[in-house]
Amino acid sequence: MKAKKQFGQNFLNNDTIINNIVSLLNVEENDLIIEIGPGRGALTNRLVNLKANLLCIEIDTDMHIYLDKYENNKCHIEYVDILSCNIKELLKKYSYNNLYVIGNLPYYITSPIMEYLIKCNINIKKMIFMVQKEVAQRFTSLPKNKEYGYMTLFLNYYYDVNYEFNVNKNNFNPVPKVDSAIITLDNKKKDYLKEDDNYFKFLKEAFKFKRKTLKNNLNNYNFESIKIILNNNGLNDSARPEELSQEVFIEIYNELKKTK
Repeated sequence: MKAKKQFGQNFLNNDTIINNIVSLLNVEENDLIIEIGPGRGALTNRLVNLKANLLCIEIDTDMHIYLDKYENNKCHIEYVDILSCNIKELLKKYSYNNLYVIGNLPYYITSPIMEYLIKCNINIKKMIFMVQKEVAQRFTSLPKNKEYGYMTLFLNYYYDVNYEFNVNKNNFNPVPKVDSAIITLDNKKKDYLKEDDNYFKFLKEAFKFKRKTLKNNLNNYNFESIKIILNNNGLNDSARPEELSQEVFIEIYNELKKTK
C-alpha cells in the first residue's frame, strides 16, 4: 500500500533504528503505551512484545490490513484522529500505573499533537517521538540560539526534553525531503493548570515577532518592571526574546501580575 500524503506517511524500514527507539522505553507489566500513527506496524511489532499494554491510535483505516494481526487482549487499535478524539475517554477503559506515548509524528502537525497531549493533562510519564530534525533542534534548544522559541519553553515547562539521535531520511519509504531525529520527554511532574494558560499567552506575545526586541513585542506591558528584571539578570533593554531563560520569563510574568 502506497503512503498517503494527506496523512504525512513515511514508513521507517530500518530494524536497528526501530530497536534503538523501543530501547528508550522502560515499562512494567501494569503500564500502558499509546502509539500514535502505527502505520504498517514497524514499531508495533516490537511494542507488543513488551510487558505493558498497548493502545494504538491510527487515522488511516486502510492500515487495518497491517494492524489486525496485533489485536489481542494486550493490544487494541483505535482508528481515530488523535487531535479530534477524546483521549481521556479512551483511557477510561484501562487501569495502569504509568502512561507512555511513542510515535512517528507527521511533520506538519507535530507541535499541535504535542501541545494537545500536554493540555489533556493525562499525566504521561514519558514521550518518545520521531520528528523532523530541525524541529528536534528547536524543541531542545537553549537560550541565545535562533531555534529557541515558544514551543521550546512550552515543552520544557512540563518535561525534560532530550535530543537522542538522528535518523537519516534514507531509512524511510517513501524517502522524505528532510532528516529526522528522536527526542524524549520526561515528565517533571507538573499538572497542567488553567492559570498556566495566561503564562503561555504571555510567552506567545513575547515571541510574536522573533526579530524584534522584547520591548517591541511586549509594548502593551509595563516595560519599566520588565527592564529591572532584565538588568538584574545581566540583560539589557534591547534583549530579544530568545535570550531569556524560562526562569527569567516566569520572573517577569509574576512581576507583571502584581502591577496589573
